[in-house]
Amino acid sequence: MRHTITISALAIGIATLAGAAHAQTYPAKAIRVVVPFAPGGTSDIIGRTLGQKLSEAWKQPVIMDNRAGVAGSLGASIAAKSPPDGYTLLVGNVGPIAVNNQIYKAVEYDSIKDFTPITLAVTAPQIVVVHPTVPAKTFKEFNALVKKHSGKITYGSSGPGSISHLCAELYKRMTKTDMLHVPFKASAFITTAVLAGEIDAVFSDMAVVLPHVKAGRLRALAVTGPKPTPLVPGVPTVADSGVPGFNMTSWWGMFGPAGIPRPIVTRLNTELTRILKLPDVRKTFATLGVDAATSTPEELAALVKSEVPKYAKLIQEIGIPKQ
Repeated sequence: MRHTITISALAIGIATLAGAAHAQTYPAKAIRVVVPFAPGGTSDIIGRTLGQKLSEAWKQPVIMDNRAGVAGSLGASIAAKSPPDGYTLLVGNVGPIAVNNQIYKAVEYDSIKDFTPITLAVTAPQIVVVHPTVPAKTFKEFNALVKKHSGKITYGSSGPGSISHLCAELYKRMTKTDMLHVPFKASAFITTAVLAGEIDAVFSDMAVVLPHVKAGRLRALAVTGPKPTPLVPGVPTVADSGVPGFNMTSWWGMFGPAGIPRPIVTRLNTELTRILKLPDVRKTFATLGVDAATSTPEELAALVKSEVPKYAKLIQEIGIPKQ
């Protein structure tokens, strides 16, 4: 028994030393950042912004690899199956990491076991907006309107299981109210519909609707996070507007395949944390309607572990069948 313990301890020590030695020379070649969505979107801009700064700091190429498909799960799967050497990273967000396992049969990875969390990068609440003809100047008035006209107020989403859909459904469950769901294929179509008054409301990504809010074409009622955001000064939270405890926040983080040596994770976390605090990076992200954020690897792991069951419960309650 004592001999077994000694051999095990020796093996762990050798592995630790090997990881530390690897970290001293890391990165020695190009790093690939898998973006599980098409170029030009929020995930892509986050990846390119951080990748450029990493490349400048480490004098190594950082290559973007856009792998869109299955609502982000295709790219996430590719990253999960890559060698755990720190040379493949993933811009993961709440969809492919916390939601898609419950929605798509094709998802082949375990969000908790198959990734190495590195750092949180961005957070962003949804924003509740309505067409100006909707007779509600505040979210409290909107809530009263929904209760009065049960099942008649319409809201748009990017389809069953999308954050815009889950956000509205969580609101309905917490308030015991009903609205009519109108699904669309993309957020651009939702915005067009609400601008035309074809639907009444949308729980939307900030970046999509903020220009229209600022131009007065849409009315912002509330944000869905735990606190107000400086991105829309004066707009309260849903929780402070008659729905205590309401909180649904989108997030993006940097991940790698499971098993990346701890010294490399630490080096990546330290450098990305520095980058995420740079004023020009924070400004770039603010133009997207998102807030730069940081975390330890353990904090990001805890976030994933809490988000997966939260969304699983909500999706089960809604009754969304797997596709």
